[in-house]
Parts: sequence; C-alpha cells; structure tokens
Amino acid sequence: MSILIIGAGHAGGAVAANLRQAGTDAPITIIGDEPYLPYQRPPLSKAWLKGDVAFSSVGLRPETYYAQRSISLRLDSRTVAVDRAARAVTLANGETLPYSTLILATGARARRLGLAGEELSGVHALRTIADADRVKTGLIAGQRFVVIGGGYVGLEVAASARLKGMDVVVIEREARLLARVASPPISAFMQQYHERQGVRFRLETGVTGFDVRDGRAAGVQLSDGTIVQADMVLVGVGAMPNTELAAAAGLACGNGIAVDLDARTSDANIFAIGDCTERPLPHYGCRARLESVASALEQARQAAAAICSTKAPVPEVPWFWSDQYDLKLQIAGLSIGATRIDVRGDAAQGKFAVAHFDERDRLCAVEAVNAPAEYMAGRATIGKERAV
Repeated sequence: MSILIIGAGHAGGAVAANLRQAGTDAPITIIGDEPYLPYQRPPLSKAWLKGDVAFSSVGLRPETYYAQRSISLRLDSRTVAVDRAARAVTLANGETLPYSTLILATGARARRLGLAGEELSGVHALRTIADADRVKTGLIAGQRFVVIGGGYVGLEVAASARLKGMDVVVIEREARLLARVASPPISAFMQQYHERQGVRFRLETGVTGFDVRDGRAAGVQLSDGTIVQADMVLVGVGAMPNTELAAAAGLACGNGIAVDLDARTSDANIFAIGDCTERPLPHYGCRARLESVASALEQARQAAAAICSTKAPVPEVPWFWSDQYDLKLQIAGLSIGATRIDVRGDAAQGKFAVAHFDERDRLCAVEAVNAPAEYMAGRATIGKERAV
C-alpha cells in the first residue's frame, strides 16, 4: 500500500502527520508545487508582511520530522494528471508515481479580476509565500496602496500596510465590508476601526481597469470613472478551488471536489481535503466549501481515520479568525438558517459579540471581537444544537 498526497500546504502536511499517528506504516509521499515545506498561510497577510516572523514560525514542522517518520517530500513538483484506472499520477517532468490511496489537497488560488493590466508589475495577489514576499517588498511608508476587495485578506493586508505607514484605499463593490462573511454590526465596526487608523474606503464601487504608466500599474480605474493613483495594488477578491486535476480525472465536483464525511471523493481510493473541497456540514444540513485551517485539519483527521480504519472524528462546529491591528475577530459556526441577531457587549469599547439565532432559538453562529469567552461559549453551544 502506498499513499500519495498532492498538495504540500497545511492540509497535506496535517494529513500525513495524522496518518502516522493513526498507525499506518505505509509509504507516504507529499507532492507540492512550491519549494517550501508545508506551512501555514494565515500569517502571510499579517505577521509575515510586518516582518514579525520567519519561516520557522509558519512552517508546520521541521524537515527532520518528515524524515524521522519516513514521509517523502517531492517539493517544487507539479502534478499534471491522475490516472484512476492505473492508480498513478503524472508529474510535469513526465515521471509517473503509483498509488494505492490518493489524497488531493490541492487548495485554492487567488481569484483574478480578468482585466487587462492585471498581470503588470505593481499588481499583486496574496496566496503563497512568494506572493507575500513581493507584497512585503512594496510596503514602504508614505507610498500609495490600493486594495481591491474588502474581505478578510484585503482588510488584514490593509492593516499591515497602515502599520507600515502607507496611504491605503480599499475598493469594495458591495455596500459594506465583509458582506459575504460577516454580519452588518461587524462590518460597520471594522470599517469604523480601519477609518480611525487612516484607511479610506470606496464602497459600492467596481474596478474597470488599471492606469498604466511605463509598463506598470500606476492606478486603478473605478466604475464611477475616477482613477485612484497607486504605487502598489493588491487584488484580494476571494479564492477559486483547484479542482482541475479532479475534474479531468472524472471525479464529481461542484463548488469544489465533492466529498463525504470521510473526506472520500466519488472514487473510493481517492480522498480530498481542505480549501479544494465541497463538504457536508452536519450541523447545518447542507454542503459548502469552507476556506479555513480548521476545516482542513478536521478533514485531515477524517481521511486518516477512514484510511486507517480507526474511529471517525465527531463532526466539528466550523470556526474562523482574523487579526487586524489589536483586534482579534473569532467566529464560531455559520449564519445559515439564522433569522435574528443579538449584540452583546460594547462595540464602542472594542469588545463585543454578535450571536445568530434561528427561528427555533438555536444558536447558529457567534462573531466575537476581542471577546474570547463569548466565542468559546458560543462554539460549545452551537455543537449541542438545542434552543438557548
């Protein structure tokens, strides 16, 4: 038996560790297209940009960990095809590797705007260490930085840039920040907090192109006809799941590679975990794609348990977090099915929580700003699935 893991990110590194912890002695190989050991991505938009951490802090484990546990690493290697009939994968260099069990941990990539000029110098996305290093180089006090997208990554990078002394403008096409992932009270609080730090916002405004000078982007053209000048631009408008390998191999895909509660795909010998998957959410009776470390780690445990025939883990309540300035936003659960909210604490003091309830008075989600006790209590309550 041999286990191949395609993807050397957080999910790929975690599932390899879980497989060894579950007792398998099967050969394990991790194939990754970056030259780095498996690492954490969340710090890239925060501590990494500010220069507060080195790779040793964001790497999941040292290289000796993998060697001691006979986990082979094939880094800087791209997988181009999966042959389900032959149970083998093909690498970009033409090499073919057989597998008994395959785990797809292919993650997601930064969504692009699809506009002319987006490929020019000065326009960045943020998904990898290489991306983050390019952005970090441009964080220069006094220079103009335009962030396209008012989601978590956009706001985290905006905060890091302001702390570096940059002039920051955030462009958001929706009427409020974090429109798809947070409640109106959280959106309003985050906007006001960023504005107090000097960030400017252009809401309900789209981007139609780039102002190009001397072969590089020098500004952003907006849907209202104006141009915002920039020394650097970040496109932070979400992520797209990397499903191409799975789809080409004939695996079922929706908004991600379709998996069950074992993280198993439509092929019994292939599992998929992390940001590339569309997974069941037992607490909410639906399926969704979750971009979070917590989801990736849970699916790593699910896959390892199924492969090693050990007890399946209990389904977890989804959770997320975001650090901006001295704020820690912690979210437990999802607002799916919620019909009302209850704001607790004092937003003016920067310490409050928003609780989401359904029509049966069951807690669906909690968004907590600098309120860890509310977050922890909410997470435990959501898991009980009973009226409060």
